[in-house]
Amino acid sequence: MEVLGIDIGSYGIKGCIVDTDKGKIISERKGTPPLEDTTPHKILAKMHQIVSKEFKWDGPVGCAFPAPVNKGIVLSAKRIDDSWVDANAEQLFSEITDNEFSIINDTDATGLAEMHFGAGQNQDGVTVVLTVGTGIGSSVFMDGKLVPNTELGLIEIQGISVEEHASNKTRKEEGIRKKTWAKRLELVLEHFEEIFHPDLFILGGQLSRKADKTFPFIKINTAFKAASFLNDASIVGAAMVAAHKKNTPHNR
Repeated sequence: MEVLGIDIGSYGIKGCIVDTDKGKIISERKGTPPLEDTTPHKILAKMHQIVSKEFKWDGPVGCAFPAPVNKGIVLSAKRIDDSWVDANAEQLFSEITDNEFSIINDTDATGLAEMHFGAGQNQDGVTVVLTVGTGIGSSVFMDGKLVPNTELGLIEIQGISVEEHASNKTRKEEGIRKKTWAKRLELVLEHFEEIFHPDLFILGGQLSRKADKTFPFIKINTAFKAASFLNDASIVGAAMVAAHKKNTPHNR
């Protein structure tokens, strides 16, 4: 099925058409400049521009959203304006574009793409997916099934959140060398090992682009892999969710 996948992030809103049967992007990418204002009316205006004006799309849309979401409703807002909390993003986006939307947390979307088409294919047991970029997002899977809306980047170690300690943003701001950054990430992964006892870590975001310079310095007991999709995973995963919703009998 062809679905329009959308990702909302600090860099802006970007979208592509996705072949959800193959997990492949089949169109050029279109997007907005970085988001200076993430209030609902600003995001809705930009969403309308991308979906209705740029793509002229008529069909299902999957959206990766930078917050925990349940049945389209935003549960909390650490990375987006507070006024989104309790808003029905699915309904708002559907109304502004006149298309059926499916909303999922952005790192959950990333994880779905990796588990079905990327580094986590056929993986049993517990898999923890981390996107290490401006913050640190997470998704957790048990035998390939998603445990939704985990926020492991907000867990504190010795009074400092995981993402404050080891995100790519922190690396840049503090001028940390790759080896030092790797050791910070190692501490984070060891902490998650003690909590989840996972069978695999999949590490994405900006970190996956620097895997050859960081991974050799990370020494943990659990196997870990670089994410396969790099920056496209959330778009592919969100599109997969929309396709599944469209194909589920009770939604017809």
